[in-house]
Amino acid sequence: MPKISVIILTKNEQQDLPSCLRSVAWSDDIHVYDSLSTDRTVQIATEFGAKVTQRPFDNWAAHQNWGLQHLPFKHPWVFYIDADERMTPDLVRAVQEAVSAPGNHVAFRVRRRDFFMGTWLQHVQTSPYYLRLFRPEKMRYERLVNPISVPDGPVGEVQGFLDHHPFSKGMGHWLDRHNGYSRLEAEQIMRNRADHAGFSVLKAFTAGDFHERRFHQKELFYRLPLRPFIKFLLLYIGKRGFLDGKAGLRYAMLQAIYEYMIVLKVDELSRTDTAEA
Repeated sequence: MPKISVIILTKNEQQDLPSCLRSVAWSDDIHVYDSLSTDRTVQIATEFGAKVTQRPFDNWAAHQNWGLQHLPFKHPWVFYIDADERMTPDLVRAVQEAVSAPGNHVAFRVRRRDFFMGTWLQHVQTSPYYLRLFRPEKMRYERLVNPISVPDGPVGEVQGFLDHHPFSKGMGHWLDRHNGYSRLEAEQIMRNRADHAGFSVLKAFTAGDFHERRFHQKELFYRLPLRPFIKFLLLYIGKRGFLDGKAGLRYAMLQAIYEYMIVLKVDELSRTDTAEA
Protein backbone atom coordinates (compact mmCIF):
# COMPACT_ATOMS: atom_id res chain seq x y z
CA MET A 1 0.00 0.00 0.00
CA PRO A 2 1.44 3.45 -0.95
CA LYS A 3 2.57 5.72 1.88
CA ILE A 4 1.16 9.23 2.39
CA SER A 5 2.19 11.88 4.91
CA VAL A 6 -0.48 13.90 6.73
CA ILE A 7 -0.40 17.52 7.89
CA ILE A 8 -2.90 18.86 10.45
CA LEU A 9 -3.02 22.59 11.23
CA THR A 10 -3.90 23.35 14.85
CA LYS A 11 -4.46 26.17 17.33
CA ASN A 12 -6.04 25.11 20.64
CA GLU A 13 -7.72 22.04 19.16
CA GLN A 14 -7.83 19.72 22.18
CA GLN A 15 -11.54 19.08 21.58
CA ASP A 16 -11.45 18.13 17.88
CA LEU A 17 -7.93 16.78 17.41
CA PRO A 18 -8.40 13.26 18.86
CA SER A 19 -11.11 12.30 16.35
CA CYS A 20 -9.14 13.86 13.51
CA LEU A 21 -6.04 11.88 14.47
CA ARG A 22 -8.02 8.66 14.62
CA SER A 23 -9.30 9.25 11.09
CA VAL A 24 -5.73 9.50 9.75
CA ALA A 25 -4.22 6.78 11.92
CA TRP A 26 -3.54 4.74 8.76
CA SER A 27 -0.57 7.07 8.02
CA ASP A 28 2.83 6.42 9.58
CA ASP A 29 3.87 10.07 9.12
CA ILE A 30 1.44 12.51 10.79
CA HIS A 31 2.57 16.10 11.30
CA VAL A 32 0.68 18.40 13.67
CA TYR A 33 1.61 21.91 12.58
CA ASP A 34 0.70 24.00 15.58
CA SER A 35 0.31 27.77 16.07
CA LEU A 36 1.50 27.91 19.68
CA SER A 37 -1.52 26.29 21.34
CA THR A 38 -2.06 26.98 25.03
CA ASP A 39 -4.31 23.99 25.72
CA ARG A 40 -3.56 20.22 25.52
CA THR A 41 -3.23 20.11 21.74
CA VAL A 42 0.50 19.39 21.69
CA GLN A 43 0.23 16.81 24.47
CA ILE A 44 -2.55 14.97 22.62
CA ALA A 45 -0.59 14.98 19.38
CA THR A 46 2.57 13.73 21.07
CA GLU A 47 0.75 10.96 22.92
CA PHE A 48 -0.77 9.84 19.63
CA GLY A 49 2.70 9.59 18.09
CA ALA A 50 2.42 12.55 15.73
CA LYS A 51 5.37 14.82 14.97
CA VAL A 52 4.76 18.35 16.29
CA THR A 53 6.16 21.52 14.75
CA GLN A 54 5.25 24.91 16.22
CA ARG A 55 5.32 28.28 14.47
CA PRO A 56 3.57 31.59 15.27
CA PHE A 57 0.67 32.19 12.90
CA ASP A 58 0.98 35.25 10.65
CA ASN A 59 -1.48 34.70 7.81
CA TRP A 60 -2.90 31.64 6.07
CA ALA A 61 -0.87 31.61 2.86
CA ALA A 62 2.45 32.37 4.55
CA HIS A 63 1.81 29.82 7.30
CA GLN A 64 0.78 27.03 4.94
CA ASN A 65 3.60 27.73 2.48
CA TRP A 66 6.16 27.63 5.29
CA GLY A 67 4.82 24.27 6.42
CA LEU A 68 5.03 22.70 2.97
CA GLN A 69 8.57 23.98 2.53
CA HIS A 70 10.00 23.10 5.94
CA LEU A 71 8.19 20.15 7.51
CA PRO A 72 10.22 16.93 7.14
CA PHE A 73 7.65 14.86 5.27
CA LYS A 74 8.61 11.20 5.01
CA HIS A 75 6.64 10.49 1.83
CA PRO A 76 6.31 12.27 -1.55
CA TRP A 77 2.52 12.73 -1.23
CA VAL A 78 0.84 14.78 1.52
CA PHE A 79 -2.78 14.93 2.66
CA TYR A 80 -3.78 18.21 4.32
CA ILE A 81 -6.57 18.20 6.92
CA ASP A 82 -7.87 20.54 9.64
CA ALA A 83 -8.60 19.38 13.17
CA ASP A 84 -12.37 19.74 12.71
CA GLU A 85 -12.29 17.45 9.66
CA ARG A 86 -12.45 13.65 9.41
CA MET A 87 -11.39 11.33 6.61
CA THR A 88 -14.04 8.72 5.80
CA PRO A 89 -12.89 5.14 5.06
CA ASP A 90 -13.91 5.53 1.40
CA LEU A 91 -11.72 8.63 1.10
CA VAL A 92 -8.76 6.85 2.71
CA ARG A 93 -9.00 4.07 0.15
CA ALA A 94 -9.42 6.56 -2.70
CA VAL A 95 -6.34 8.64 -1.86
CA GLN A 96 -4.22 5.53 -1.49
CA GLU A 97 -5.38 4.30 -4.89
CA ALA A 98 -4.74 7.75 -6.42
CA VAL A 99 -1.10 7.96 -5.35
CA SER A 100 -0.43 4.37 -6.42
CA ALA A 101 -1.07 5.43 -10.02
CA PRO A 102 -1.11 9.26 -10.15
CA GLY A 103 -0.16 9.58 -13.81
CA ASN A 104 0.96 13.15 -14.43
CA HIS A 105 -1.21 14.60 -11.66
CA VAL A 106 0.53 16.66 -8.97
CA ALA A 107 -2.62 17.13 -6.84
CA PHE A 108 -6.11 15.72 -6.34
CA ARG A 109 -9.38 17.35 -5.31
CA VAL A 110 -11.53 15.83 -2.59
CA ARG A 111 -15.17 16.51 -1.82
CA ARG A 112 -15.94 17.93 1.60
CA ARG A 113 -19.22 17.55 3.49
CA ASP A 114 -19.94 20.45 5.86
CA PHE A 115 -22.30 19.69 8.75
CA PHE A 116 -24.47 22.17 10.69
CA MET A 117 -27.29 21.40 13.12
CA GLY A 118 -26.82 17.71 12.37
CA THR A 119 -27.45 18.35 8.67
CA TRP A 120 -25.14 17.82 5.72
CA LEU A 121 -25.11 21.16 3.90
CA GLN A 122 -25.33 19.46 0.55
CA HIS A 123 -26.48 22.47 -1.46
CA VAL A 124 -25.68 25.73 0.31
CA GLN A 125 -21.89 25.35 0.19
CA THR A 126 -20.13 27.73 -2.20
CA SER A 127 -17.97 24.85 -3.46
CA PRO A 128 -17.44 21.42 -1.89
CA TYR A 129 -14.20 20.61 -3.73
CA TYR A 130 -10.76 21.26 -2.25
CA LEU A 131 -7.18 20.37 -3.22
CA ARG A 132 -6.03 18.32 -0.25
CA LEU A 133 -3.81 15.56 -1.69
CA PHE A 134 -0.67 16.82 -3.39
CA ARG A 135 3.07 16.75 -3.93
CA PRO A 136 4.24 19.47 -1.50
CA GLU A 137 6.91 20.81 -3.86
CA LYS A 138 4.17 21.33 -6.46
CA MET A 139 1.75 23.27 -4.27
CA ARG A 140 1.62 26.82 -2.96
CA TYR A 141 -1.03 29.07 -1.43
CA GLU A 142 -2.12 32.66 -2.07
CA ARG A 143 -4.21 35.16 -0.03
CA LEU A 144 -4.11 36.17 3.63
CA VAL A 145 -7.26 34.17 4.47
CA ASN A 146 -9.40 31.57 2.71
CA PRO A 147 -6.27 30.78 0.71
CA ILE A 148 -6.30 29.68 -2.91
CA SER A 149 -4.45 26.45 -3.70
CA VAL A 150 -2.15 26.91 -6.70
CA PRO A 151 -0.82 23.58 -8.03
CA ASP A 152 2.09 23.46 -10.45
CA GLY A 153 0.70 20.81 -12.78
CA PRO A 154 -2.39 18.77 -13.68
CA VAL A 155 -5.07 18.08 -11.06
CA GLY A 156 -7.23 14.98 -10.63
CA GLU A 157 -10.17 14.08 -8.40
CA VAL A 158 -10.78 11.29 -5.90
CA GLN A 159 -13.98 9.77 -4.57
CA GLY A 160 -15.08 9.60 -0.95
CA PHE A 161 -15.86 12.38 1.51
CA LEU A 162 -13.92 14.59 3.89
CA ASP A 163 -16.34 15.38 6.72
CA HIS A 164 -16.14 18.89 8.17
CA HIS A 165 -17.68 20.06 11.46
CA PRO A 166 -17.14 23.86 11.50
CA PHE A 167 -19.60 24.41 14.37
CA SER A 168 -18.16 21.75 16.68
CA LYS A 169 -17.07 24.38 19.21
CA GLY A 170 -20.35 26.28 19.13
CA MET A 171 -21.78 29.31 17.38
CA GLY A 172 -19.76 31.78 19.46
CA HIS A 173 -16.49 30.24 18.31
CA TRP A 174 -17.61 30.32 14.66
CA LEU A 175 -18.53 34.01 14.94
CA ASP A 176 -15.29 34.90 16.73
CA ARG A 177 -13.25 33.09 14.09
CA HIS A 178 -15.06 34.75 11.21
CA ASN A 179 -14.64 38.13 12.86
CA GLY A 180 -10.90 37.54 12.50
CA TYR A 181 -11.31 36.18 8.98
CA SER A 182 -13.25 39.28 7.93
CA ARG A 183 -10.38 41.52 9.04
CA LEU A 184 -7.92 39.56 6.92
CA GLU A 185 -10.35 39.57 3.99
CA ALA A 186 -10.61 43.35 4.22
CA GLU A 187 -6.82 43.68 4.34
CA GLN A 188 -6.54 41.37 1.32
CA ILE A 189 -9.01 43.51 -0.66
CA MET A 190 -7.08 46.68 0.18
CA ARG A 191 -3.78 44.99 -0.73
CA ASN A 192 -5.19 43.83 -4.08
CA ARG A 193 -6.35 47.34 -4.89
CA ALA A 194 -2.95 48.79 -4.03
CA ASP A 195 -1.17 46.25 -6.25
CA HIS A 196 -3.36 46.72 -9.33
CA ALA A 197 -4.43 49.53 -11.62
CA GLY A 198 -7.97 50.90 -11.44
CA PHE A 199 -10.93 48.58 -11.65
CA SER A 200 -12.49 47.84 -15.04
CA VAL A 201 -15.77 45.99 -15.63
CA LEU A 202 -14.62 45.26 -19.17
CA LYS A 203 -11.39 43.62 -18.00
CA ALA A 204 -13.38 41.37 -15.67
CA PHE A 205 -14.56 39.54 -18.78
CA THR A 206 -11.93 40.27 -21.45
CA ALA A 207 -8.49 40.48 -19.78
CA GLY A 208 -6.14 37.96 -21.39
CA ASP A 209 -4.13 37.32 -18.23
CA PHE A 210 -5.96 34.98 -15.85
CA HIS A 211 -4.74 36.71 -12.68
CA GLU A 212 -5.69 40.16 -13.99
CA ARG A 213 -9.13 38.89 -15.02
CA ARG A 214 -9.63 37.26 -11.62
CA PHE A 215 -8.74 40.52 -9.84
CA HIS A 216 -11.31 42.51 -11.80
CA GLN A 217 -13.95 39.79 -11.34
CA LYS A 218 -13.42 39.84 -7.59
CA GLU A 219 -13.53 43.65 -7.59
CA LEU A 220 -16.80 43.51 -9.50
CA PHE A 221 -18.26 41.34 -6.75
CA TYR A 222 -16.77 43.49 -3.99
CA ARG A 223 -18.35 46.63 -5.51
CA LEU A 224 -21.85 45.22 -5.90
CA PRO A 225 -24.47 47.16 -3.91
CA LEU A 226 -26.17 45.07 -1.24
CA ARG A 227 -23.43 42.45 -1.62
CA PRO A 228 -24.31 40.55 1.59
CA PHE A 229 -27.93 40.21 0.41
CA ILE A 230 -26.73 39.07 -3.03
CA LYS A 231 -24.54 36.44 -1.39
CA PHE A 232 -27.53 35.21 0.60
CA LEU A 233 -29.59 34.91 -2.60
CA LEU A 234 -26.77 33.10 -4.40
CA LEU A 235 -26.44 30.52 -1.63
CA TYR A 236 -30.06 30.11 -0.62
CA ILE A 237 -31.75 30.43 -4.01
CA GLY A 238 -29.01 30.03 -6.63
CA LYS A 239 -27.33 27.08 -4.90
CA ARG A 240 -30.72 25.78 -3.67
CA GLY A 241 -29.72 26.05 -0.04
CA PHE A 242 -33.41 25.91 0.85
CA LEU A 243 -33.19 22.16 0.19
CA ASP A 244 -30.97 21.91 3.29
CA GLY A 245 -33.90 22.99 5.47
CA LYS A 246 -33.48 25.22 8.53
CA ALA A 247 -29.73 24.56 8.58
CA GLY A 248 -29.41 25.83 5.01
CA LEU A 249 -31.34 29.01 5.82
CA ARG A 250 -29.27 29.77 8.90
CA TYR A 251 -26.00 28.99 7.15
CA ALA A 252 -26.84 31.30 4.22
CA MET A 253 -27.72 34.04 6.71
CA LEU A 254 -24.43 33.53 8.57
CA GLN A 255 -22.50 33.82 5.30
CA ALA A 256 -24.35 37.05 4.50
CA ILE A 257 -23.46 38.42 7.97
CA TYR A 258 -19.83 37.44 7.37
CA GLU A 259 -19.90 39.27 4.04
CA TYR A 260 -21.31 42.37 5.74
CA MET A 261 -18.51 42.26 8.31
CA ILE A 262 -16.05 42.40 5.40
CA VAL A 263 -17.93 45.34 3.85
CA LEU A 264 -17.76 47.29 7.11
CA LYS A 265 -14.06 46.63 7.62
CA VAL A 266 -13.12 47.56 4.05
CA ASP A 267 -15.03 50.81 4.51
CA GLU A 268 -13.19 51.44 7.79
CA LEU A 269 -9.77 50.79 6.20
CA SER A 270 -10.64 52.99 3.23
CA ARG A 271 -11.60 55.88 5.47
CA THR A 272 -8.44 55.42 7.52
CA ASP A 273 -6.27 55.50 4.39
CA THR A 274 -8.06 58.61 3.15
CA ALA A 275 -7.59 60.38 6.47
CA GLU A 276 -3.89 59.54 6.58
CA ALA A 277 -3.41 60.76 3.01
